[in-house]
Amino acid sequence: MIIICHKRNVIKKVFDFDNQKTIELEEVVVSKGILKLAERFSDRLLLWCHEDVIELLNVFEIKSLFHHNKMMMSYNPIFNYLSDAIGYVDESIFINVNKEVTYPTWQMSGLVGGINAEILLALKDDIMIYEDFEYFLNSLAKNSMPQGVICYSESKLLTNKNVKYTEKASSFVLFKFVKQHYKTRWIFLLLLNILIYERRFLLLPFLNSLFYNKIKFNGGAKLNEINIKSSKKVIKKRELDVIIPTIGRKAYLYDVLKDFSKQTILPRKIVIVEQNPELGSVSELDYITNEIWPFTIDHVFIHQIGVCNARNLALKRTESEWVFLADDDNRFDLDLIEKIFNKIELYGVEALITSYLQKGEIKLSQYPIQSSIFGAGNSFVKREFLETIEFNKGMEFGYGEDADFGMQIRNQGVDVVYFPEIEIEHLKAPIGGFRIKPVLGWNNDKIKPKPSPTVLLFRLLYHTREQILGYKTVLFLKFYKVQNIKNPLAYFLNFKKQWKISEKWAEKLKENEI
Repeated sequence: MIIICHKRNVIKKVFDFDNQKTIELEEVVVSKGILKLAERFSDRLLLWCHEDVIELLNVFEIKSLFHHNKMMMSYNPIFNYLSDAIGYVDESIFINVNKEVTYPTWQMSGLVGGINAEILLALKDDIMIYEDFEYFLNSLAKNSMPQGVICYSESKLLTNKNVKYTEKASSFVLFKFVKQHYKTRWIFLLLLNILIYERRFLLLPFLNSLFYNKIKFNGGAKLNEINIKSSKKVIKKRELDVIIPTIGRKAYLYDVLKDFSKQTILPRKIVIVEQNPELGSVSELDYITNEIWPFTIDHVFIHQIGVCNARNLALKRTESEWVFLADDDNRFDLDLIEKIFNKIELYGVEALITSYLQKGEIKLSQYPIQSSIFGAGNSFVKREFLETIEFNKGMEFGYGEDADFGMQIRNQGVDVVYFPEIEIEHLKAPIGGFRIKPVLGWNNDKIKPKPSPTVLLFRLLYHTREQILGYKTVLFLKFYKVQNIKNPLAYFLNFKKQWKISEKWAEKLKENEI
């Protein structure tokens, strides 16, 4: 473990903690010095720490935090380097960082942090060097996170979080960062949003950003060559339970159960919650009792429809260390569960999702990455993190219940990692037998809410003010082309009403009033 003590982008001291000796280094610029140290100590963990908090560095726990060698993490208990205005252009879950737990984000801080030297060496041809160490770290993480580097805000890096570190990017730096790391259109939207919502016209930062080009970053293949073996022990027994909500898909569910029966590692129990809204109806799943299965099937038959309710009922009946949240129209290979446990051990993760494509769809990533989404049909989670949460019933029959559930997991300090090489096919089968369209509270409103109240609810719960307003602007611009009001002023006034109605219903959902 090599510790770089710095202040104002200048290296003050370099210390080899393992050998308890000072290291001489001619380079004084931190961003350049850390690359020089990576070349000299290619198999070591490189830490940076601001001079003012060096005594608070949690040196005895850091090695356990960096439990494999493709991780980058930092911490600032109060501020992020980029202003909250970054939310106007980035609506991902990586912006509104939960500072109390281990939280996935590319937003790095120069206060304290670390990275394995192997990562820097793998990316040496792609890394842009900036004398501003904060900018260097944020740029490095923003580019490498989608390529497979696991990035966190980690409060355990310090023994005491009662520190102040107020290094902040200027408006010029913010626009430059957006221009270098996002599509060009976002600097125009950033300018527009700040003008609309903050009454500031940042013309000079905007014009200055036009002189920069988007950074090209292609380090994924080299990063993928880094061998990973986590030292974090997260599996006691290779046992899991499966939960499956089902409604009118008898034949599809049968195929799913057959796939489970052929697994090289069998599930311990499968909890099936069958829904049929017709009073007096009985289960159609006769094969549950007519056939012999190599696992326990816990079958629950209810007349209440709704996937949130069904999944919550099923989760309460699980017992194993791990839970597979599945769908009734999945297909997968016989070694799916074995592959899952192998990846869990390799990466030391406690929640993961797999590739979940329909026929003809293409994978968006070829490397294991931190996921900004959560799939309720292709996810595996350690059960201890499911005991105090549930699917939000306010999102029943709407959109976003799985994304909301994923955020509840992340806010416990559990990251969700996506493994594209593990595949589950999603048939997207139709619901058979009956059609009952749920009556939503806003169905009878003369002016329909825009966006859907459940979509807005998710954003109200987990996004920053700037992210919500940035989404509002984009929705306003996109929706204009596909609606019938072509008078811009009339459209603007109508959209404001639709947004207000959506806010009203979202607040009601939030308070469980409907």
